[in-house]
Amino acid sequence: MDNSVPGNPQEVIVPPAEGVAGGGTAYGWGDSGIHDSSSLRGTIDPTKVPSTDLVHVWCMPSTATVGPHDMPQPLEPETHHHMPTDVGLFVHAKVSLLAARNERESIQIAIRPKVYWGGSGIAGAVQVQCTDLCSPAGDRLVVGQSLTLRRVVPVLGVPDALVPLDMPVSLISLSPGETTTIWVSIDVPSAQPPGQYEGELIITATKADAGSAAQCLGKAEKHNLYRELRNCLEIVEPVDGKPMDEVVERVKSAATSLRRVLLSPSFADFFSENGPVDMMDEDAISNLSIHLKLSLTVWDFVLPATPLLPAVIGISDTVIEDRFGVEHGSNEWYEALDQHFKWLLQYKISPYFCRWGDSMRVLTYTSPWPADHPKSDEYLSDPRLAAYAVPHSRVVSCGDTAEDYLQREVEILKTKSHWKKAYFYLWDEVPTELHDHPVISLVAQPLNVEHYDSLRSMAAEIHVYAPDARVLTTYYCGPSDAPLAPNNLEAFLKVPEYLRPHTQIYCTSEWVLGNREDLAKDIIAELQPESGEEWWTYVCLGPSDPLPNWHLGMRGTQHRAVMWRVWKEGGTGFLYWGANCYEKATVASAEIRFRRGLPPGDGVLFYPGEVFSSSHEPVASLRLERLLSGLQDIEYLQLYASRFGRDESLSLLEKTGMYLGPERYTHEHMPIDMMRSEIFRTCRS
Repeated sequence: MDNSVPGNPQEVIVPPAEGVAGGGTAYGWGDSGIHDSSSLRGTIDPTKVPSTDLVHVWCMPSTATVGPHDMPQPLEPETHHHMPTDVGLFVHAKVSLLAARNERESIQIAIRPKVYWGGSGIAGAVQVQCTDLCSPAGDRLVVGQSLTLRRVVPVLGVPDALVPLDMPVSLISLSPGETTTIWVSIDVPSAQPPGQYEGELIITATKADAGSAAQCLGKAEKHNLYRELRNCLEIVEPVDGKPMDEVVERVKSAATSLRRVLLSPSFADFFSENGPVDMMDEDAISNLSIHLKLSLTVWDFVLPATPLLPAVIGISDTVIEDRFGVEHGSNEWYEALDQHFKWLLQYKISPYFCRWGDSMRVLTYTSPWPADHPKSDEYLSDPRLAAYAVPHSRVVSCGDTAEDYLQREVEILKTKSHWKKAYFYLWDEVPTELHDHPVISLVAQPLNVEHYDSLRSMAAEIHVYAPDARVLTTYYCGPSDAPLAPNNLEAFLKVPEYLRPHTQIYCTSEWVLGNREDLAKDIIAELQPESGEEWWTYVCLGPSDPLPNWHLGMRGTQHRAVMWRVWKEGGTGFLYWGANCYEKATVASAEIRFRRGLPPGDGVLFYPGEVFSSSHEPVASLRLERLLSGLQDIEYLQLYASRFGRDESLSLLEKTGMYLGPERYTHEHMPIDMMRSEIFRTCRS
C-alpha cells in the first residue's frame, strides 16, 4: 500500500480529465440534458459557472461498489435510493429513504469532475454541505449527530475505509478522471417522533485554494493541522534505542502524515496555478450549487435496544498493545480497550477481546475488569450488548490461582440480571495441516480426543460453580483420532452427542455447510433445545465466492447476505474471529497489511483512524456497515414473523428475490427495498 494515497496499494496513473460529455456515449450512457460545457476553455472560475457544468453527482445504494473509475449513472431526478440518480443533470434531485427508530440507513453520493478547474494535479475541489433533516412538526435529525458524512477510501484498490469528513461543511479535492464517493449515514434515535423528515445535501464546485484558504482557516481547521503536525512529532521523537525496522516504519508514517497536510485544501493556494480568489458568497453558492434533497420516512417501529441475534466479534488485545504501544494492564491499555468496546457497540455487535495462548486455548473476555468492578457492570448490563464472554482465568494477573478467580467471578456474575447473556469461549486450535502456515489460530476447534477431553474438563469445572453456564464451542469436524461415524460428514453431525453436556452453544463453520441448507436442518435436529442447547455459525477464511462472507472485493449484497443466511437457516447467534487482526505494526499510523495466507479483509472489519488522519477514532469498513444493515434486516424479518409467522417471513425473502439460498441472493439493491417497504406497509400500526 502506498501511503501517499491512504488505502491505495500502489501509485495510480490516472487518465486525463474527462471531456465535455464526461466520457461520451461509448461508456454506455447518454449525455442528453447535460449543460453544454464546450465554452469552458482556459481558466474556469467556479464562482461564475453552475456546478452542474463542472461535476457529475449521482446517488447509489449502500450495497453498491463505487470505485474511482466508475462512470456516472443518469436516471430520473426524483427516485428512491435503490435507483441510481445523476443529479449532475439537474440542479435539484430527491432521494427518498425509509428507516425505523434506532436504525441506521446509509446511501452513497458519487462525485466525478467533468473538466479541470483546479491546479497542480487536481481537477478541482467541491464544498459539501448538509442541513438538518426537519419534519413539519419541527422535529430534527441533527447534522453531526444523526447525520454523518464519510469519504470512501480504497484499500488494495477496493472501496472499503470510511474516513469521517468535517461537518457540516467539508472541502474535498477531486482527482482527474476519478470518482469520489461520500457515504451518508442517518441514525434515527429510539425516541425520534415518527414522520416525514426533509433536508438537503449541497454540493458546490469551488476553487481548490478557496480564496487563500490558509488565510481563512477557522479554529477547527487550525486545530486539525495542529494535531496532524503534533502527531508527526509523536511518531518520530521516540526513536532512540529502537530497532532500525521500527525507526524506518516511524519515519515513513510521519512522511505520510506530512504529505497529507501539505496536499490538504488548506495549503492549496501554495500549489495552485491560478492564484487566490475570493470565497464565494452564500447567494452564489445557492444559485450555482447542486441541491440533493433527502427525504426520510421515520416510522414508529423501534429496533430493539438489545439485538435479536447475538453477533459476537473478537478484538485482538495484543494487536492493540503492539500498534498503540500500550502495556498490558496499564491505564492506557484499559482506555484503549474501552474506546474499542464503546465504538463497536454502535454496530449492534457484542465485542469480546481475545488473546491466543498455548496454541490450544484462547482467553476471551468482554470486560477486562473483574466482575465486582463498576466498569464490568457498566459493560455487561449495557442493553446494546446481546452476549458477553466470561474469561476462564484472570485477564490481568494479580497473583491468585485460576481456580479461585473463576469461582469468585462466576459467583458474582450469577447474582446479576445480565448473567443470562454470559457464555464461555475456551478453546483455540489451528488445524494440523496449517501448523507451519503463517496463519495464526483462527477459531476454537478441538481436533483430537485429548483436546476434547481438556475442553470437557474445563467446562465441567465451570458447571460445578454454575450449572446453568453456557459453554460455546466452535468446530468444523469431529476428533480426528476417534471417528464418531463412518464418514467425515456424519462425524461432524455427531459432535453435539460427543460434547454433551459440556457444551451448550454448538457453533459450526459455514464453510463446512457450503451451499447445502439441508445440513443446517440436520444439525438443528441433533440438538436438545429443551436443555438450552443452541446452534450458532461462523465464517473464517471460507466460504468463498459466491457464498456470503466479508472478504474485500465481494459484492455489497454478498456482505449483507451473511446475516440473511443466518436468519433463513435458523441460527440463534453468530461468531466472527477477529475485527482488527491485520499484520503486526508498532506505530498507530503505519500502513495496514492484511495477514498473509488469508483472503484480503478476512479478520479486519475496521482500521485505526491514525492511518488516514490525526483522529484516534477507529475507521469503519464498508463491510462493517453492511454487517450492521444485515443485523437490522433480521429485526425487520422478526417483526414480520411476529405478526404473520416465521414461514411467512421466509416466504417474503423468496417473493422479493432478496435471498433464496447461499448461492441465490440478489445482486441488486431493489429487492432489499421491496422487503423493507412491504414490512413497513403491513406492520405499521
